Amino acid sequence: MQIQELYSIFLLHPSIQTDTRKLQPGDLFFALKGPNFNGNQFAKEALDAGAAYVINDEPVNFTNERLIQTTGTLQTLQDLAKHHRQQFTIPFIAITGSNGKTTTKELVNEVLSSTYKTYTTKGNLNNHIGVPLTILSIKNDAELAVVEMGANHQKEIEGYCRYTMPTHGIITNCGKAHLEGFGGEEGVRKGKGELFEYLKATGGTAFIMNDYDYLKEMSKGIPTIKTYGTADAEITGVADNTAEFLQVDMINGTGIKKINTRLVGEYNLSNVMVAVAVGKYFNVPEEAIKNALENYTPSNSRSQLIEKGGNKIILDAYNANPTSMKAAIENFAKMEGRDKILLLGGMMELGAESIAEHSAIIHLVDQYTWKAVVLVGGDFSKIKHGYLYFPNSTEAKEWLHQQHFEHAKFLVKGSRSMQMEKVLE
Repeated sequence: MQIQELYSIFLLHPSIQTDTRKLQPGDLFFALKGPNFNGNQFAKEALDAGAAYVINDEPVNFTNERLIQTTGTLQTLQDLAKHHRQQFTIPFIAITGSNGKTTTKELVNEVLSSTYKTYTTKGNLNNHIGVPLTILSIKNDAELAVVEMGANHQKEIEGYCRYTMPTHGIITNCGKAHLEGFGGEEGVRKGKGELFEYLKATGGTAFIMNDYDYLKEMSKGIPTIKTYGTADAEITGVADNTAEFLQVDMINGTGIKKINTRLVGEYNLSNVMVAVAVGKYFNVPEEAIKNALENYTPSNSRSQLIEKGGNKIILDAYNANPTSMKAAIENFAKMEGRDKILLLGGMMELGAESIAEHSAIIHLVDQYTWKAVVLVGGDFSKIKHGYLYFPNSTEAKEWLHQQHFEHAKFLVKGSRSMQMEKVLE
């Protein structure tokens, strides 16, 4: 079946599902495959549940006129997304980076949606399945699209760009994330930089954190560059470290004087700044920019401030890599308070650098005075240190339940697989 013909079916049945447990009558079911699942095995179940059509790529032992056989279901999904994308002439803003891309996406969308009809990535559906599904969720009333792109190896962002066709791009930063897949820090920059290479080739626009020389170098050749940062940029601002939540004092490029966010951590400054820069670029009223950023409340264990049992907890446990872990610890050390407890989970996908990077975190922790330090899982077990260690978050939780902390502050952070949020259950 030609993609145009499938697109005609999609227009009649625009709801796409890849999980039969969530299927609603009239949905299109794409039988995707992965290391631990094969949607082709559920083709008949999907049809019986009322799927309008099933798109699959393996032989089945039944016939049905609502079964569309392809040579590759995932490729077909991505081709359909590209065809859908080609129907729009609106700005598409792509966001990638090692740290902060989901928060940046949320903040940028909050600002833009105050003035425009926007569509954006749900949660962190930012991979080879989530990106095309995001594109296919965009309706005809869209005025702007904000698409998050995650990657753990080279050529991945390049692939997303083929069917997302971004007109504008943001690389939040290039840190020590997914070192194993990218092949070191230079590999990270090359992989994330595929977004800028696309914008160079297509005459797009990039928003650049001017504090990072490597981003300025990577963006050379992009015809339109808008800058933000702490100095020497079109939009400038600095963090006020005296407050529990991040407060941003704006300096240049806007009439906004101060933004009182509900985000924790100076490391979120650049995320706020780029949202201001994007808002200004798209002529969002300054009062709307300020209100959007001040009303945004983080969720899903990302820079959340929680009060529990008379204690304050910074829950930043959605993910971690050496760059974000270092920033979180340094920010926590600056905060007021005498009794501070670190609950740190291991960092994944670091390859040959894992032992060295975990050692560097322990060395950083050594520089400060803490009420208690608890290390959980990962390669922390392979390094000599004088701190409490537990192999998993369940055992760390049992230890915490036996303690009696009052008026203390906690930082809870670790890679997703560590599930550090369980310590608080």
